[in-house]
Amino acid sequence: MSGKSHEQVWDEFRDLVNMAPKEIEDFLDTEESRSVGDTGGDGESTGHKSGKRIVEIKRTNKADLSEDQWDHMAKVVGYIKRHKTQGGPKDDMEHSKWRYSLMNWGHDPLK
Repeated sequence: MSGKSHEQVWDEFRDLVNMAPKEIEDFLDTEESRSVGDTGGDGESTGHKSGKRIVEIKRTNKADLSEDQWDHMAKVVGYIKRHKTQGGPKDDMEHSKWRYSLMNWGHDPLK
C-alpha cells in the first residue's frame, strides 16, 4: 500500500471522496464522465473504472474491506490530491474536463 495506515487512508478517503455512491453512479452514466480520461483500449477510462470501484467501496463496511480495496482507496487519495494541486480552469470550472475527471474519482471540487 502507500505506507500509510488503514486509519490514515480511511480518513483521507472519506475527506476527499465527497460524492455519495448514487451521485457517482449517476455521474458515471453521463457523456461528461465518458468524455475524460485515458482508456486502456477497452473504451473505458481508468477514472470511470475507478468510479465503479469507489461506489463498491463506499457501500462496504470498513471492517469488510479487502487489501485490494484499501490499496485502491490509497490510489484514489493520491490521484485526487495530485489532480487538485494542478488547479482547475479559471473560467468555466463547472463544465471543465478537470472537474469531470475528478468526479469520476468521487470528488466534486464545487462542493
